[in-house]
Amino acid sequence: MLRIKGRVLIGPEEVRDEAWVVGGRLTFDPPAGARQVTTVEGWALPGLVDAHCHVGLDAHGAVDRDTTEKQALTERHAGALLLRDAGSPSDTRWIDDREDLPRIIRAGRHIARTKRYIRNYAHEIEPEDLVAYVAREARRGDGWVKLVGDWLDRETGDLSFVWPRGAVEAAIAEAHRLGARVTAHCFAEESLAPLAEAGIDCVEHATGLTEETIPLFAERGIAIVPTLVNIGTFPELAARGEGKFPRWAEHMRSLHARRYATVGAAYDAGIEVYVGTDAGGSLAHGLVAREVAELVKAGLPANAALRAASWGARRWLGRPGLEEGAPADLVVYGEDPRADVRVLGAPRRVILRGRVVS
Repeated sequence: MLRIKGRVLIGPEEVRDEAWVVGGRLTFDPPAGARQVTTVEGWALPGLVDAHCHVGLDAHGAVDRDTTEKQALTERHAGALLLRDAGSPSDTRWIDDREDLPRIIRAGRHIARTKRYIRNYAHEIEPEDLVAYVAREARRGDGWVKLVGDWLDRETGDLSFVWPRGAVEAAIAEAHRLGARVTAHCFAEESLAPLAEAGIDCVEHATGLTEETIPLFAERGIAIVPTLVNIGTFPELAARGEGKFPRWAEHMRSLHARRYATVGAAYDAGIEVYVGTDAGGSLAHGLVAREVAELVKAGLPANAALRAASWGARRWLGRPGLEEGAPADLVVYGEDPRADVRVLGAPRRVILRGRVVS
C-alpha cells in the first residue's frame, strides 16, 4: 500500500495533502487499519501525456519488439504514462498486456498520398481509396485516425496540400461515423483551412497557422499538438535539402522562425494546445519535459503548459487523472512543477498501475 504525502495536484488549483494507493487505484480516504504502508513524499501529478509519439518506429520504419520495449520504458522513465501513438506501422497491442509499460492510444498507421511521406511509414494511396483506408484504420485504432495533410511536392519544390477537398470531407465523415477522431500532419499554411472546413478534430505541428486560420480553428474547436521539439529541427532539415529544393528550405526556415509566435497566438485565441514530442521517428523518446518547457517559451503560462501535459490532455483523450477510484498512474517530483516546469525533467518517483516503477 502506498501513501502519497505532500501536495497531490488534482488540478492547477485543486490540491490535496495526501492520497492513498490501494489495489492499484487511487483514493483520498485513508484506509482503515492500513499496514505495511510505503510513503512517497513530494508534488504529485497525473502520469504525463505525450499526445504525439511513435512507439515501434524509427527513422527507417517499424522496429523489433525489443526496441519497442526500450522506447516505451524510456517514456515511462520520463513520467509519460499515457501515449497517443500518432501513426505507426508496428503492431504494439502486446504492450496492453504489460503492466509495467505506459498505456497507448493508437491512431493506426499513417495514411499518406503515394510517394508523399517518409518511406516505410504510411499506407501510401490515391484519393479514391482514402475513405476505405480511413475506415480500416478507424476500426483498428483506439479512436483516432492519422492523415498526412501536406508534404514536399517535387514538382513545385515546396510543401503542398496532398488531398482533394472532397476526398478529405468524405474520409473525415466516415471516421466520425465509426466513432473515431481524425488528426493530420500539417506543416504548411494551405492545408489548414481545407482540413478545418472538412471537420478535422486536431492538427499535428500546425506551424502554418496564420491570422486567417487561427480564428477558424478556435471557432471549430480544433486542437493542435505543436511538437515544438521537433519543429526545432527544421533548420537542419532545410540545410540538408536546400541544394535540391531551395524554396522548400526557405519555407521551413520561415515556419521555424515564427514557431513560438504561432503557438502563442493560437493559445491566446482559445485553441486547445496539447503536449506531443514526435518521438520515435528521428527523435529520441522521453522528451515530454522538454516539450512542456517549449510551450512556456511560446508564451503559455506554466499552469497551462502543465495542463497540456496532464489534467487537460487526459480529459481530452478520455482518460482519468487523479480521481477517486482511478488507476494510480502518477509522477512525484521533489519540487513544485507549477513554480518551474523544468522540474518535470527529474521525477522523484513514477507510479504506474499502483506500483513504483522508477
